[in-house]
Amino acid sequence: MSTHGFIGGIAKLAAASLVASALISGTAFAGPTLDKIKQRGTIKVGVGTTPGFFSPDSNGRWQGFFIDYGRALSIAVFGNPDKVEFTNSSPQQRLPALQSGEYDILLSGVTVTATRAFKLGFHFGPTLFYDGQGILVRKDLGVTKAADLDGATIGAQSGTTGELNVADFFRKTGKTFKPVTIEDTGQFIAALESGRVDAITQDSSDLVGKRTQLKKPDDYIILPERLSKEPLAPAIAGGDDRWLEIVNWTVNATIQAEEWGITSANVDQFLKSEDPAIQRFLGVDPAFNQALDLDPKWAYNVIKTVGNYGEIFDRHLKPLGWDRGYNRLWTNGGLLYSPPFR
Repeated sequence: MSTHGFIGGIAKLAAASLVASALISGTAFAGPTLDKIKQRGTIKVGVGTTPGFFSPDSNGRWQGFFIDYGRALSIAVFGNPDKVEFTNSSPQQRLPALQSGEYDILLSGVTVTATRAFKLGFHFGPTLFYDGQGILVRKDLGVTKAADLDGATIGAQSGTTGELNVADFFRKTGKTFKPVTIEDTGQFIAALESGRVDAITQDSSDLVGKRTQLKKPDDYIILPERLSKEPLAPAIAGGDDRWLEIVNWTVNATIQAEEWGITSANVDQFLKSEDPAIQRFLGVDPAFNQALDLDPKWAYNVIKTVGNYGEIFDRHLKPLGWDRGYNRLWTNGGLLYSPPFR
């Protein structure tokens, strides 16, 4: 082969490589959801109504564990925690609304499942809360474990994984139960207190909140079994890699900050850290976040405003009696782990 031909071959390969890089870059950065968010000037978030996780206060302002992550995303995209709109809807309405583009993201305690990923086309961010389905019963039934509920009437919410989970549990244990499908979660309390059902089953995170709403909470207990694994994560529609990565790394930032001991109260002190990883994370070294096409101070602003994962958990869930459990950092025996910021 001549030198000219060799050089020409290299040139063609280089050109092809540039085209491929451009296509990859275009795929990674082109994003219909993120484009709509920026044009609209707000992020539309679908939520539920479980105290501690998401509920409006007396002034109508949304508060809660998942709500803080909506505000964190608003900071990452706009540099402002309030460019976000929270809307409550039922589980039956939320998933189709996400598919149709009515919401940009669900922060409503969505369980990650293969069906939702493959059939519905959803992408999930990191697990925000490791949960499991439980059963809330009246103490006067005298039961101490789920298997004791043979023949009991149990309420489950339609359109959730709970219906299948409770049926699977009783089938495996060889026991029977009478299912009562309840569409509106607001009816769970009335059904339990009126005796229409002997027990209700939902994610244990929901049941903790439901128990606080009962007229006599001490008359009810959550049984110790967990009928399922319920990893709750942000859910978005497929087709926008850029939006997915912003969701991923915003969640990771709160976890990584807790691991480093960075809080909303001391984050300014960490600006003086000589650790290069912390300098990149907080934007002291702006090159890293500029390369990500994000405001160099985005992670700093998230932590300064909403705090790290532990702060968010303690602010909203600890007062309800929640123990961190699996939601501890991996360094403390839990499952929370952030990939490196580099």
